[in-house]
Amino acid sequence: MIDKLEAIKKRFEEVSQLIVQPDAMADMGNYAKLNKEYSDLGKVVKKYDEYTHLLANLKSAKEVLETEKDEEFREMAKMELDELAPKRDELEEELKMMLIPKDPNDSKNVILEIRAGTGGDEAAIFAGDLFKMYEQFAADQGWKFSVMSLTEGTAGGFKEIVTSVEGEDVYAKLKFESGAHRVQRVPQTESQGRVHTSAATVAVLPEAEEVDVELNMGDIRKDTFRASGAGGQHINKTESAVRLTHAPSGLVVECQDGRSQHANYDKALKVLRSRLYEIELKKHNDAISSQRKTMVGSGDRSDKIRTYNYPQGRVTDHRINHTVYNLPTIMSGEIGEFIEKLRIAENSELLKAEGQE
Repeated sequence: MIDKLEAIKKRFEEVSQLIVQPDAMADMGNYAKLNKEYSDLGKVVKKYDEYTHLLANLKSAKEVLETEKDEEFREMAKMELDELAPKRDELEEELKMMLIPKDPNDSKNVILEIRAGTGGDEAAIFAGDLFKMYEQFAADQGWKFSVMSLTEGTAGGFKEIVTSVEGEDVYAKLKFESGAHRVQRVPQTESQGRVHTSAATVAVLPEAEEVDVELNMGDIRKDTFRASGAGGQHINKTESAVRLTHAPSGLVVECQDGRSQHANYDKALKVLRSRLYEIELKKHNDAISSQRKTMVGSGDRSDKIRTYNYPQGRVTDHRINHTVYNLPTIMSGEIGEFIEKLRIAENSELLKAEGQE
């Protein structure tokens, strides 16, 4: 661990010199990356300096115990050791966590896709409930939450809704939401009062930048059509909706929420790029998981990850076997507890994988 920390400190010193060079701001993209690296490394170096200072104090206290004859000094040294030893253990754990390789996508914005699964009208209604849950969570985080395209359900909710979520560390907090969400309740459409099980799938795609995915525009067919749904009287008069078909992958993306064809084209291109990036990301993660099988963070939308049981007011996350009995609170957007526990579980797995635990 010390070798890794020393290497980080050395890199921090290098970066601190690079960002003050006269030509550092010539390339603003590179300058921004250096500043972020400086900030990220600085947090680790600060904690490491605190750790080395504490180790020095521990060493001094031990030397006093080994050499000092005066009982009063020895007693003071013992007290210092008793106080510093737990702090050392605590700092070591914090540093281990800080040394876990960060997911390079954590700071990215996301494309959030919610689709009704099995369960007909009730599944669409549940997809709408999940949408409201994430919308409120995003508002609580201070994120920007924008609908890009939607298909409404016949009895309410959505057959499919795609949104853009922008803010700080969006992917880091939402990535564990990918998968199948199951609901158990008496449907609004059910007259017999029986509990039904329905499902909706959630996909959280890190928003891909142009540098992340190379798109050959010759592979993309663009079609326009008249939009339908909410959006004002103009929406059916012009062919503002856009459908993009990516020939190599067969992916089809539609966007009709923007007020112009140009806006919809830009949004559709953003979704297409993110879906292609997700495909490559899945290949990468599958390659890793063949060596290290993880319980969380796979993001496979076919995996059943959570059950929302309305009769019992219960929500269970199956990946970490964590159950709470405050379903109305969860559905109002307070999912932070699940996210934090999933983050801790993933970090624990990563530590085991690196042989640190």
